[in-house]
Amino acid sequence: MKKKILLSASLFHALNDAASIITPTIFPILYSQGFLITSYAQIGLLSNLGLLTTLIMQFLAVRLSYRHEYRHLLLASGLGICAAIALVPFARTFGMLLLFFVLVRVFSSFYHPVVIAWISKSRAGSGKELDDAMGIQSGSGNVGVMLAYLSVGFLAQRWSWKTPLFVWGFAGLGLVGLGMLALRGVSSRNEERAASLGPASWARSLLAIKRFIPGFFFGGMGWSVTVYYAPSLLNHRFHIPMGRTGLYLALWIGIGTITGYGYGTWSRRFGRKNVFLLSLGGAVVSLLLIGFAPFKELAVAGLLAFGGFLLMTYPSLHTFVGSTVPPEGQTQAFSWVSNIQLISGALISLAAGFLSDAFGIQLPFILTGILTLAIFAFYAGRGPEFFGAKAETPGETLIDGF
Repeated sequence: MKKKILLSASLFHALNDAASIITPTIFPILYSQGFLITSYAQIGLLSNLGLLTTLIMQFLAVRLSYRHEYRHLLLASGLGICAAIALVPFARTFGMLLLFFVLVRVFSSFYHPVVIAWISKSRAGSGKELDDAMGIQSGSGNVGVMLAYLSVGFLAQRWSWKTPLFVWGFAGLGLVGLGMLALRGVSSRNEERAASLGPASWARSLLAIKRFIPGFFFGGMGWSVTVYYAPSLLNHRFHIPMGRTGLYLALWIGIGTITGYGYGTWSRRFGRKNVFLLSLGGAVVSLLLIGFAPFKELAVAGLLAFGGFLLMTYPSLHTFVGSTVPPEGQTQAFSWVSNIQLISGALISLAAGFLSDAFGIQLPFILTGILTLAIFAFYAGRGPEFFGAKAETPGETLIDGF
């Protein structure tokens, strides 16, 4: 059963994360053509409202998860994603583009709070299995993003900006079908049910993970600034064609895929805390390199390195939560994880749009680098007791703390 859940989750994660970047990759093309998008502030508004929509929807997703089979929620989510992506080419005004993009975000709101918790609960009591499973599911989402970046830029360059949206709308149906096939005979009816989903319950879940909030904040802003502004940075500032821009972003996520899949091995060898701090420190250097790069080769090098560091932090944070929160509270806890990331991403992406209009497209990366440095300092300055004594010894199987 655990293997079926992980296989299906990996397929849906690939579709879910691909959907989150397919439409944003089209934004620089529309900006260059002066069609639908005419300023970076509009890109900031699209990303901000899209992320806030997901934030609201994920609270609803948690409620629905206690009333319905997870596989039924996944089916509705997958079909909705495919339909919404296929609608985007029919936009004729900025308002219509915003509406269709928000629909994509509505249907992509179920995976992170519901399915990651399902994976975690299916491996309760095993630190090694939890590390490996979180690395695999995280890496699978990255594979979806990599395939999207590889295809969107070249399809748009070869035909039109509408082509990749239609292609992915139909291709996504295949991933949905395979994901549902993998879940045959698997039920979530016997999953724990929350006694209450009131404010007190949500507050307890947040308190249980409060020490990881700065890490979640980094995860959200790091992802958003790359997805929404890296294509414009490469295409507009350094005049890299969209096909090659997509290739570089595919390499960005590809390197992150390797680090994500290898997380379980590296965390056991070096310790979860050490891997996490290395990821944050490397991200600081990479972001500042992107922001201050005077020529494209240096900016691309910084971007590729950032992919490896950023995408290592996601399985780190997921294992921290899975190791410290009881199974009955994990759906709410993982909802908080995603929601905090969404809030940080929404704030940074909105501010980044106005900063880019005023000072240049490189400013979002400099701002994110400075904020990440502060987060690194927050964790680096903590003693062993903050992380849990066992986390200081690499190679141990961890159940409590990290």
